[in-house]
Amino acid sequence: MTGSDAAGEDAEGYAGLRIERARELARRHGWASVRVLEPGQLITMEYREGRLNLAVRDGVVERSWEG
Repeated sequence: MTGSDAAGEDAEGYAGLRIERARELARRHGWASVRVLEPGQLITMEYREGRLNLAVRDGVVERSWEG
């Protein structure tokens, strides 16, 4: 499965995981890149197919989405 094939449900399935585990699973699922976002971090809003975004607090994923 490639990152673009992993879209939708898979992109949203990382909440609650420790960041290390989330990165490992993202690689297995074929995501082209993973962007880790800390609380309050400024981010660009451009959409990138195949990129998994992980909003992380205290080392745990709170939210995940493609783009």
